[in-house]
Amino acid sequence: MKTDFKPGTMIYPVPAVLVSCGETESEYNLVTIAWTGTICTNPPMCYISVRPERHSYLIIKRTGEFVINLTTIEMTKKVDWCGVRSGRDFNKFKEMNLTTGPSKLISAPIVMESPVNIECRVFDIKELGTHHMFLAEVVNIQVNENLINSNSGKLNILDSGLIAYVHGNYCVMGKRIGTFGYSVARK
Repeated sequence: MKTDFKPGTMIYPVPAVLVSCGETESEYNLVTIAWTGTICTNPPMCYISVRPERHSYLIIKRTGEFVINLTTIEMTKKVDWCGVRSGRDFNKFKEMNLTTGPSKLISAPIVMESPVNIECRVFDIKELGTHHMFLAEVVNIQVNENLINSNSGKLNILDSGLIAYVHGNYCVMGKRIGTFGYSVARK
């Protein structure tokens, strides 16, 4: 039996990521984002949705750059803390003992503890309501070398213990249940 539930955001799980921004070390900031995803393969594009009152919003709007840093089970407490504290009041990198690293093509820093860092340049902003969506081109990706299979060259991202956000809860991802196309693959 089904029952109606109030309209809302029920597309779960979603990634729990740390978005880093800022042009100089003195303004570097982190914001925890769950509203993020892929919007195009070629050219590679993604989005983040941010509330305008968030400290990072104006930094990203001004610079037109940000990094999506995927997060792991070891980072969960830091991810949560960065989502409930403001960069107006805290240096989140310092408070959470997270290490800044250089991006290759933009000014915003990467989070070194993150297994995958996605460097992005904003090409449009959609003002949608409570959140504004930053549409961005992926200009570079940095990954931990230990996640690349030395034989195949493929990225073993599931081995990094990524976390997701599900209706107010953090969950760990990683159990493989199939691969793309397995349902029609020849035996």
